[in-house]
Amino acid sequence: MGKERGFLKIGRQSGSFRQVCERVKDFRDVYRMRPENQSQEQASRCMDCSTPFCHWACPLGNYIPEWNDFMFQGNWKQAFVLLDATNNLPEITGRVCPALCEYSCVLGLNDQAVTIKENELAIIEAGFQNGLIKPHRIEQRTGKKVAVIGSGPAGLSCASQLNRAGHNVIVFERDDKPGGILRYGIPDFKLEKHILDRRIDIWREEGVVFKTDIHVGIDYPADKLLADFDAICLAGGSRTPRDLQIEGRQLKGIYFAMDYLTQSNHRACGEKILDGQLIDAKGKRVVVIGGGDSGADCVGTAHRQGASCVVQIEVMPRPDECRSPSQPWPKYPLILKVSSSHEEGGERKWQVLTKRFIGQSGQVKKLVCAQVEFVPAEGKTCMQMREVSGSEFEIDADLVILAVGFLGPEQAGLLKDLGVEFDSRGNVLTSNDYLTSIKKVFSAGDMRRGQSLVVWAISEGRRCAYFMDKYLMGCTNLPVI
Repeated sequence: MGKERGFLKIGRQSGSFRQVCERVKDFRDVYRMRPENQSQEQASRCMDCSTPFCHWACPLGNYIPEWNDFMFQGNWKQAFVLLDATNNLPEITGRVCPALCEYSCVLGLNDQAVTIKENELAIIEAGFQNGLIKPHRIEQRTGKKVAVIGSGPAGLSCASQLNRAGHNVIVFERDDKPGGILRYGIPDFKLEKHILDRRIDIWREEGVVFKTDIHVGIDYPADKLLADFDAICLAGGSRTPRDLQIEGRQLKGIYFAMDYLTQSNHRACGEKILDGQLIDAKGKRVVVIGGGDSGADCVGTAHRQGASCVVQIEVMPRPDECRSPSQPWPKYPLILKVSSSHEEGGERKWQVLTKRFIGQSGQVKKLVCAQVEFVPAEGKTCMQMREVSGSEFEIDADLVILAVGFLGPEQAGLLKDLGVEFDSRGNVLTSNDYLTSIKKVFSAGDMRRGQSLVVWAISEGRRCAYFMDKYLMGCTNLPVI
């Protein structure tokens, strides 16, 4: 695979970003695509390893060594064919996936891993530039009607697969445009929306029908849904945010991350926000509570809106910068992640507990916080958090963003009306074939497995489509992933 001993001669070279002073002035993509020859050179680093753990780590089972080899040889067409065989949205994962594959790259045992994520992006963009990506002609329709509820990555990949199997697929989305979290939860500086529209337009040409501004369960009752379709996929995501129920939570100026990011995405595409509903960081002291990817996206968004200062706080300890012995290769390690948003400024604080909010005239003005430490729980091997005595301090804030995760899917409405069962975490309960407790109703993605990664959602959608096609036809030619 790749250049013989290429990994010994060529070092890892990642792509570059636009200069901070330039990119914080707009919401355009921060990443600069690598030259084609540099991508081929990086692909040559892929080893001829006997067991490609990158393939094992990827939820989609991508043919990584194989398309790296074709890429190195300049056979972009065949590289695209292999990439397209396992991934419905490589232009998305090539931009926003945390690259589980790279942390299990065999080369990573004693060197820097292959730039798998960037190689994937290079292949798919070369495919678009060279006219390799065209609508599939569906030769024969089965006559079966399928509804997909939700147009995030799970719903989109499920719909694409079922459409290719010949079913008549309708995707319902309650927002005004399809894409779900890809459109409204990820800022343009990480994923410009014309990239998403380019793919959705192809699926429309293939025959997938998208019906937006329809809240299934309200605008389209559950009993009508069951009567109108031969099979249904619930892919509405994990949309119930985790709240921080502490003193002062009712103050103005405190918002959930997804509300902030969604509005920002609407504004980035030129939409006007009604007076009194605007969430704007301009000239404000911003505090983001939560150290994950959504929190980082809020940090980058606040920079672009002109915040006077940005602080991101996290209750957990600062992760190590290198893989620790407790998380050995090929596991995906918990290590410090520095996103493009963090490089743009702001301050990060770790082991900080938010105790209460202080306001003035009904508007948040301060956070009262305390340092915490993690110590062994008595009689147990796990650690427990405790506040450090006398460590209280305050952080000034005019705008607070809660980015502390999600609790599960919205159960009221469609899910309760359908009568599906839930698991112990509040997610939709399914059997191993993705079938819920209700006949012909399936579920996939975050709604089924809980809040997770885009690449897992795509994998979920593909797997669900396999079982749905098998349910509808008795057999299936779709791949199981």
